[in-house]
Amino acid sequence: MLSYHNDQSIKDFYLARVRAHAEADELIHGVYWQDGTGCAVGCTVHSGSHAAYEKELGIPRLLARLEDGIFEGMANGRSKQWPEQFLSAITVGRDLSLVWPRFAVWLMTDARWGMLQYAKNKASKKAIQDVADAYQSVVNGEKKEIDWYTLRSAAYAAYAADAAAYAAYAAYAADAAAYAAAVRFSKRQECREAQADKLLDAGDGEVAYETKTSLLERQGRIHGREIRLSLAAASNSKIIVEFKS
Repeated sequence: MLSYHNDQSIKDFYLARVRAHAEADELIHGVYWQDGTGCAVGCTVHSGSHAAYEKELGIPRLLARLEDGIFEGMANGRSKQWPEQFLSAITVGRDLSLVWPRFAVWLMTDARWGMLQYAKNKASKKAIQDVADAYQSVVNGEKKEIDWYTLRSAAYAAYAADAAAYAAYAAYAADAAAYAAAVRFSKRQECREAQADKLLDAGDGEVAYETKTSLLERQGRIHGREIRLSLAAASNSKIIVEFKS
């Protein structure tokens, strides 16, 4: 499956749709799609179907679930921009199968937001790290599939001592991914912001947002300077920010 089914017109159509909903203040939390208003998913596919992303946009439903979960945890300001940011970051005609594994590694091991820091014993830490290592092996091309049975057994064994280990296994299901790192409600919105930035970072694309024609123009300038943001190709998975005087 290739993003936007390798058709630029599909990307343009859905970007125009989410922009129109945002400009009309029709993006809301807590509702998929109702009376012309909805969440990130609803305002993209005009339904509550994550699977529709695969059929209509060529985007894995797992990534749709991530977009959804992140949106619901964001404050209103950034959340209004998020659907457009998400779609904009995806280059037409790309295989997005490695985006989730990259994001999952970060979700488990990041020094500030990762789950590993909340493990309270060696067994729990190992269970979380094993899952992260398994995803990393997929990213590195060493494995195509993960032996979830073995990892699940290790996570269940550690769960008796520390619930964080089970969360590591559960994260692969994607529904838990947007919530796993936010252990306190007070940090949830900040966590979603970090997850949104990382998901764009993990994207498989070479997208450039330039101030004269893109989303960043509508968001304004930083310290009076133009910005060019590029998402590197899948092999690098980096964000590059260039400031122009």
